[in-house]
Amino acid sequence: MSVALVTGSGGLIGSEAARHFARLGLTVVGIDNDMRGYFFGKDGSTAWNVQQLRSELGAGYEHHDIDIRDRDALAKVFARYGRDIAVVIHTAAQPSHDWAVKEPFTDFDVNAVGTLNMLENTRQHAIDAPFLFTSTNKVYGDTPNRLPLVEQETRYEIDPSHTYVDGIREDMSIDACLHSIFGASKVAADVMTQEYGRYFDMKTAVFRGGTLTGPAHSAAELHGYLAYLMRCNMEGRVYTIYGYKGKMVRDAIHCNDVVSAFEAFFRAPRVAEIYNIGGGRHSNASHLEAFAIAEKISGIPMKTAYAEQNRVGDHQWWIGSNARFEEHYPDWKLTYDVPAILQEIHDANVDRWKP
Repeated sequence: MSVALVTGSGGLIGSEAARHFARLGLTVVGIDNDMRGYFFGKDGSTAWNVQQLRSELGAGYEHHDIDIRDRDALAKVFARYGRDIAVVIHTAAQPSHDWAVKEPFTDFDVNAVGTLNMLENTRQHAIDAPFLFTSTNKVYGDTPNRLPLVEQETRYEIDPSHTYVDGIREDMSIDACLHSIFGASKVAADVMTQEYGRYFDMKTAVFRGGTLTGPAHSAAELHGYLAYLMRCNMEGRVYTIYGYKGKMVRDAIHCNDVVSAFEAFFRAPRVAEIYNIGGGRHSNASHLEAFAIAEKISGIPMKTAYAEQNRVGDHQWWIGSNARFEEHYPDWKLTYDVPAILQEIHDANVDRWKP
C-alpha cells in the first residue's frame, strides 16, 4: 500500500490533494481536526469537506481527527503507516495574519511547532517520502511594498523597467521587514522545512503561495479572499475593503493547479527546494477588478465599505513568478485565470449562497 499523508485534509488545498492523489491510486490518510471552525467560526468550518471526502473516496480515504500539535498522536499515525508513506503533503495551518494577533501562542504552535512535528515524524518513519509544505508569500513580509509602484485607474502596477516586472522571484529577501505575527510563524516553518531538506538530505519542497483558491474554500472574511468576495456578492453581504483604495493586486491560483504542481514534485522530487507558486502574470486582479468580474458573473451589484487603514503587513502588489518551478518542471502549466476561478466558485455554490 502506498500512502499519501495529507494534513489539513478538510481545507482547500488539502482536500484537493486528497482527491488528486487518490485518483493516482494512493491511499489517502487525512489529518484534520477542524481548527478552522475554531479560527473563523461556522463560515470557516471544514467538517462538510471531510464528510465529502469520506463519501467520495470511501475506503481510499482514512481520516484521523487529531491536532498536529499533539506529538504523541502524530507519532502513532506515522508509526502505523511507516515506510508505506509515499508522500507527505502538509497544508494544515493557522492561515490568517489578522487572527494570529489574537492568539500568538496558538498561531506559532500550529504553524511552526506543528510543522516541526511533521518534519521530525517524516524523518523518523518515512525519510524517503517527499515532504511538500504550503508556505506563503507572507514570508517576504512587507518588502514587496517597497517596489516602485505606479497607480493606475483600477490597480497598482510595478514600474515596467523593474526586474520583477514578470513576477517576484525567490531571491527577494525575507529579512528586515514587517511580517505580521502570522508571517513570522510561517517563516519559522518555511526555514525549518528547508533545513530538514539540507541537513538530513530529505526531499522537501516549500511552496510559497499567493492567493490559493477554488470552490472548496470555506469562505470566511479573515481567510479565503476570492471565495469570500464571491460569497459576499451572491449573498448581498457588505465586503470591507482595507486600504490602498481597493487597487491592491493579488495573483490567484486554482487549487487544481497547485496539486498538479505537487504531483510534479512527487514524481521527480528534489532536496530543499523553494518555489513561489501562484497565478503570476496569467491570473491576477485588483480588488476593484475582481468586484467587476463577480458582478458580471452573478448579475448582482457588489456591496462594499471602505476602511482607510490597510491590514498590517498586507501587500499592495503581489504577482509572483513561477519561473523557477517551471524550469524544474516544464510540463506543468496554469489552467485557470481569475474569471474562470470566480465562475467556478459561483457555479459550485449557487444553491448554497443566496441573499
